[in-house]
Amino acid sequence: MEETIFTKIVKGEIPCYKIAEDDRFFAFLDISPLAKGHTLVITKLQNDYIFDLDDKMLGDMMVFAKKVAKAMKQVLPCQRIGVAVIGIDVPHNHIHLVPINGVGDLDFKAPRVQLTPEEFADIAAKISAAIQ
Repeated sequence: MEETIFTKIVKGEIPCYKIAEDDRFFAFLDISPLAKGHTLVITKLQNDYIFDLDDKMLGDMMVFAKKVAKAMKQVLPCQRIGVAVIGIDVPHNHIHLVPINGVGDLDFKAPRVQLTPEEFADIAAKISAAIQ
């Protein structure tokens, strides 16, 4: 299987706005966000379909995502952190964590938020610093 853009991000071959990582998971800002702070959580091991992960890996991925989401909620103005698994655009399992105030905020056909590199870096630093 050809390496995905996400695998290249994990390897450091493509830059990103990193939020957190451990030995199995990686979180970084989506560069085409639905909202400020829209974050992707991925496994470092490339796997196309999230429901092909074994139960332990899937559960641990959600626990990792929960830590990131709690930090996001602390630093971003929103009612909730919405969760979506689409899995179509990039053949590498990933979870979208999106700051939302209503169900319509998770519309992936909506226009994307435009941010400067400085805004991305600032948001990433704030979320990262808030992780427990």
